[in-house]
Amino acid sequence: MRALDAALPRFNVNEVHTILLRCSPERAVELALSAPAAPGRLVAALFRARGLPPDVTIAGLFDSMGFDTLTRTPTEVVVAASGRPWRLTGGIRPFAAARPGTVRIAADIRAVPAAGGCLLSTETRVHVADEAARRAFR
Repeated sequence: MRALDAALPRFNVNEVHTILLRCSPERAVELALSAPAAPGRLVAALFRARGLPPDVTIAGLFDSMGFDTLTRTPTEVVVAASGRPWRLTGGIRPFAAARPGTVRIAADIRAVPAAGGCLLSTETRVHVADEAARRAFR
Protein backbone atom coordinates (compact mmCIF):
# COMPACT_ATOMS: atom_id res chain seq x y z
CA MET A 1 0.00 0.00 0.00
CA ARG A 2 1.21 3.49 -0.81
CA ALA A 3 1.75 5.76 2.17
CA LEU A 4 -0.60 8.33 0.60
CA ASP A 5 -3.40 5.75 0.64
CA ALA A 6 -2.92 5.33 4.38
CA ALA A 7 -2.76 9.10 4.97
CA LEU A 8 -5.86 10.14 3.00
CA PRO A 9 -7.73 7.14 1.58
CA ARG A 10 -10.95 9.11 0.93
CA PHE A 11 -10.76 12.32 -1.05
CA ASN A 12 -12.96 14.59 -3.15
CA VAL A 13 -10.35 15.97 -5.56
CA ASN A 14 -6.98 14.72 -6.71
CA GLU A 15 -4.35 15.56 -9.27
CA VAL A 16 -1.55 13.28 -10.51
CA HIS A 17 1.59 14.07 -12.52
CA THR A 18 4.20 11.57 -13.74
CA ILE A 19 7.47 11.68 -15.64
CA LEU A 20 9.96 9.03 -16.70
CA LEU A 21 13.50 9.87 -15.59
CA ARG A 22 16.84 8.25 -16.32
CA CYS A 23 18.03 7.95 -12.74
CA SER A 24 17.40 5.85 -9.66
CA PRO A 25 14.15 6.30 -7.75
CA GLU A 26 16.13 7.63 -4.77
CA ARG A 27 17.84 10.28 -6.90
CA ALA A 28 14.53 11.30 -8.51
CA VAL A 29 12.90 12.00 -5.13
CA GLU A 30 16.00 13.86 -3.96
CA LEU A 31 15.95 16.04 -7.11
CA ALA A 32 12.22 16.72 -6.79
CA LEU A 33 12.52 17.84 -3.17
CA SER A 34 15.49 20.09 -3.95
CA ALA A 35 13.87 21.74 -6.99
CA PRO A 36 13.01 25.45 -6.71
CA ALA A 37 9.44 25.96 -5.52
CA ALA A 38 9.09 29.18 -7.53
CA PRO A 39 11.26 28.73 -10.63
CA GLY A 40 10.21 31.89 -12.47
CA ARG A 41 9.61 35.56 -11.73
CA LEU A 42 5.83 35.32 -12.13
CA VAL A 43 5.52 32.41 -9.72
CA ALA A 44 7.89 34.14 -7.29
CA ALA A 45 5.69 37.27 -7.40
CA LEU A 46 2.60 35.18 -6.69
CA PHE A 47 4.38 33.52 -3.78
CA ARG A 48 5.32 36.92 -2.34
CA ALA A 49 1.70 38.12 -2.69
CA ARG A 50 0.59 35.17 -0.55
CA GLY A 51 3.37 35.70 1.99
CA LEU A 52 5.30 32.62 0.87
CA PRO A 53 9.08 32.56 0.50
CA PRO A 54 9.93 32.62 -3.23
CA ASP A 55 13.50 31.35 -2.89
CA VAL A 56 12.98 27.93 -1.27
CA THR A 57 12.99 24.38 -2.50
CA ILE A 58 9.89 22.20 -2.72
CA ALA A 59 10.86 20.60 0.62
CA GLY A 60 11.47 24.02 2.15
CA LEU A 61 8.12 25.30 0.93
CA PHE A 62 6.22 22.46 2.60
CA ASP A 63 8.15 23.11 5.83
CA SER A 64 7.61 26.89 5.72
CA MET A 65 3.88 26.44 5.11
CA GLY A 66 3.49 24.17 8.12
CA PHE A 67 2.84 20.86 6.38
CA ASP A 68 3.41 17.75 8.49
CA THR A 69 5.75 15.14 7.04
CA LEU A 70 3.85 11.88 7.51
CA THR A 71 6.22 9.57 5.63
CA ARG A 72 9.78 10.00 4.44
CA THR A 73 11.74 7.22 2.80
CA PRO A 74 14.36 7.47 0.03
CA THR A 75 11.66 6.78 -2.58
CA GLU A 76 8.49 8.29 -1.08
CA VAL A 77 7.54 11.42 0.83
CA VAL A 78 4.04 12.25 2.06
CA VAL A 79 3.20 15.68 3.46
CA ALA A 80 -0.17 16.83 4.77
CA ALA A 81 -1.99 19.76 6.35
CA SER A 82 -5.46 21.13 6.93
CA GLY A 83 -6.85 24.61 6.50
CA ARG A 84 -8.51 27.01 4.11
CA PRO A 85 -6.09 27.32 1.16
CA TRP A 86 -8.54 29.50 -0.78
CA ARG A 87 -7.86 32.34 1.64
CA LEU A 88 -4.86 34.62 1.14
CA THR A 89 -3.09 33.37 4.26
CA GLY A 90 -4.45 29.83 3.97
CA GLY A 91 -4.60 29.26 7.69
CA ILE A 92 -2.60 26.04 7.28
CA ARG A 93 -2.76 23.89 10.39
CA PRO A 94 -1.60 20.40 11.32
CA PHE A 95 -3.23 17.61 9.33
CA ALA A 96 -4.96 16.21 12.42
CA ALA A 97 -6.44 19.63 13.27
CA ALA A 98 -9.05 19.62 10.49
CA ARG A 99 -12.31 21.16 11.62
CA PRO A 100 -15.59 22.27 10.02
CA GLY A 101 -15.09 24.62 7.10
CA THR A 102 -11.62 23.29 6.26
CA VAL A 103 -10.03 20.79 3.94
CA ARG A 104 -7.42 18.12 4.54
CA ILE A 105 -4.63 18.10 1.98
CA ALA A 106 -2.13 15.28 1.44
CA ALA A 107 0.52 15.07 -1.26
CA ASP A 108 3.20 12.62 -2.17
CA ILE A 109 6.36 12.54 -4.22
CA ARG A 110 7.12 8.96 -5.15
CA ALA A 111 9.45 7.13 -7.52
CA VAL A 112 9.42 3.50 -8.63
CA PRO A 113 11.84 1.63 -10.88
CA ALA A 114 11.00 1.59 -14.60
CA ALA A 115 12.80 0.50 -17.73
CA GLY A 116 15.80 2.78 -18.19
CA GLY A 117 15.36 4.61 -14.87
CA CYS A 118 12.30 5.38 -12.81
CA LEU A 119 8.81 6.79 -12.90
CA LEU A 120 8.51 9.87 -10.67
CA SER A 121 4.99 10.83 -9.65
CA THR A 122 3.26 13.37 -7.50
CA GLU A 123 -0.29 13.17 -6.30
CA THR A 124 -2.22 15.75 -4.34
CA ARG A 125 -5.49 14.83 -2.64
CA VAL A 126 -8.05 17.06 -0.97
CA HIS A 127 -10.86 15.97 1.32
CA VAL A 128 -13.47 18.54 2.37
CA ALA A 129 -14.71 18.49 5.96
CA ASP A 130 -18.25 19.59 5.10
CA GLU A 131 -20.47 21.27 2.52
CA ALA A 132 -19.29 24.78 3.47
CA ALA A 133 -15.69 23.77 2.81
CA ARG A 134 -16.70 22.12 -0.48
CA ARG A 135 -18.37 25.32 -1.74
CA ALA A 136 -15.46 27.51 -0.67
CA PHE A 137 -12.81 25.19 -2.10
CA ARG A 138 -14.48 24.72 -5.49
